[in-house]
Amino acid sequence: MRKPLFVAALLFAPLAVAAPMPRQAPANVVKSGVDAWSRGEYRKAVELWRAPAVAGDADAQFNLGQAYKLGRGVPTDLGLAEDWYRKAALQGHRQAEDNYGLALFQNNKRSEAVKWLEKSVARGEPRAQFVLGTMLFNGDVVQKDWVRAYALMVRANATGLPQAASSLAQMDRYVGLQERQQGLALAKRYESEAGRPALAAAPTPPAATTVASADLPPARNAQPVAERPAPVPRPAAPKPAAVRAEPKAVPARRDGGWRVQLGAFRDAGNARDQWGKAARSLPGAQPFYVKAGAITRLLAGPYGSSAEAAKACAAVKRAGIACLPVKG
Repeated sequence: MRKPLFVAALLFAPLAVAAPMPRQAPANVVKSGVDAWSRGEYRKAVELWRAPAVAGDADAQFNLGQAYKLGRGVPTDLGLAEDWYRKAALQGHRQAEDNYGLALFQNNKRSEAVKWLEKSVARGEPRAQFVLGTMLFNGDVVQKDWVRAYALMVRANATGLPQAASSLAQMDRYVGLQERQQGLALAKRYESEAGRPALAAAPTPPAATTVASADLPPARNAQPVAERPAPVPRPAAPKPAAVRAEPKAVPARRDGGWRVQLGAFRDAGNARDQWGKAARSLPGAQPFYVKAGAITRLLAGPYGSSAEAAKACAAVKRAGIACLPVKG
């Protein structure tokens, strides 16, 4: 029996923060709250943000939404988190718009979420692309559209969003070649229309007024419906991460011009399937889909030397996948 794709753990992006201190301008109060938050003084941060939030400061409203979402300095309250996100979103706060759409989805208000997810998708926000792509694939409160679903998942995957890679491999099992090709063309068109020369994640907001949040727990989804594609396996709920000044980044790899080749395929979808199998054995590596006429070569890397590439190949071969170190 075929079942729908599930939305697994979503990442709540960096936040903003604020509330009044004597003789301090709002911007300084926001920064004071962020500084307190970064030291783990969550209750103090919330106290600093409260008054500006009530007075209408969008950064403070957004940060209170994050505090209630994470349960830092205040009890966890998803309803209040959604309310504060909404107040900031209605003022055009982009991070709040992103998180408000995701919060509506998380709180099972999916029809209301679509409008906000669409706004975020138009800006290239990867989490919104992933969620809306899943909804379009399953026909979840929106009309089923596999071409657009595939295009959005391709874009989310290109930013490195982990859930998108497994969902894209799942889609490749059900979406026909012609629809996949149309989806790839649509993804390129979206990027061209947005003036982005390459697929890229949403920009990080200024560090002075933002803090990073922990991962969301797995979303509660409706019961599987017959005749829909099988669900992507749900990962275990991640433990809350410490709040940092910026999102945690994977250390950059040194690129010595070496890659590993994991196969050559006539069907680009098969190349994506192969990456789905190999990715776990190559932590930190990125896939490269290199067209050579009608063939798509799957490369991964980068690696700083032939020795590093050979070591990576050895790990992949232990998983039963053919691998060859290549230069350039």
